[in-house]
Amino acid sequence: MNQGKSGIEFLRNNSLRTVDFWLIVPILSITTIGLYVLNLVLSQGFEGYPGIFYKQAIAAVIGVTIALIICLLDTQFMKLIGWIMYGVSVLLLIWVLIDGFTLESTWGADSWMQLPILGTFQPSELTKIGLVIVSSYVLEDMANKVITMIRGWVYLAIIYGIPLLLIMKQPDFGTAMVIIFSFICMLFIWNMKYRYFLLAISVAVVGIIPVVWNFYLKPYQKKRILSLIFEGSDPVAEWNLVQSKAAIASGGLTGNHTGILVKVPVKESDFIYSAVSERMGFIGTTAILLLAFFFLVRCLYVASKSSRKAYSYIVVGLTGSYAFHFIENMGMCVGLLPITGIPLPFVSYGGTAMMVNFISLGFILNISMDRKASSGFGDS
Repeated sequence: MNQGKSGIEFLRNNSLRTVDFWLIVPILSITTIGLYVLNLVLSQGFEGYPGIFYKQAIAAVIGVTIALIICLLDTQFMKLIGWIMYGVSVLLLIWVLIDGFTLESTWGADSWMQLPILGTFQPSELTKIGLVIVSSYVLEDMANKVITMIRGWVYLAIIYGIPLLLIMKQPDFGTAMVIIFSFICMLFIWNMKYRYFLLAISVAVVGIIPVVWNFYLKPYQKKRILSLIFEGSDPVAEWNLVQSKAAIASGGLTGNHTGILVKVPVKESDFIYSAVSERMGFIGTTAILLLAFFFLVRCLYVASKSSRKAYSYIVVGLTGSYAFHFIENMGMCVGLLPITGIPLPFVSYGGTAMMVNFISLGFILNISMDRKASSGFGDS
């Protein structure tokens, strides 16, 4: 090794050897499956096809490019990047509420803004990453006793409170749940005592859930939850789920080759998992399930080997966000979880989600490369 350079600098210059292909290959495989199925779905009479498919493919290419750029940056700049993303996303969340553009009649929430050329953009997707990065450094300072616990919790309450209030104002309950879940995952490896988790769950059950149910959830959202608990109680509310199950069942082992497809609402986005089953059968859905599982496990492995606590928290927080999306989307399509607007990462239609998912991957790759560089290629 060139002694005139630090080990990390030398290895970053030999970046191909430090790129974690155990992370890249599963994601590129899922993205390829997603684009293949999405093209088939959109080709069935969707307005704007094939242009809208090309936009999705371009978003994937741009996402891969951004991820590669991020993974080559010096890890020391991650805190600054996180604060920039956090600040910009908060400003955009405020703008979303006052810009006069809304898709609430279509999607049930005013979560999007209109951008020239690019089209619609959802700032809350960017917020997920900014929150994870910023809060990770606060948690590290608390763990290392750089700041007191009280001050740290005040910082975290402010950092999370501002964007969560703006997101709930839209209202976007699904994104809020993703943010909270990823934060809980970070707290687990931060070594927070389990009795505090039990206390928080008790407070949520007794105090927060009744308030959300009575004052926040809309009637159609309540019906979705009740129809999940009491199956068959509301055929109208369950129609989407019934159609999704029918599409999944029609796929068989290798896909539905009869040409008679099941009509499923929002098949290109929320219910894309049913479309994968319908087009590729049990083989396709199992492939996505196994690839996602392997990717998530690899992310946790990277977190366990990271060179500092903040990096571990970042990887776990981003992994928690991925996991929530995978589990919720697949679960709702088969009737195990309530129906929400949570997309399937790297598969569902949506340029914003596609690029943001790759941005998250870029940060995980960056930390993985830093881990490999520090170990001198000794780790696979």
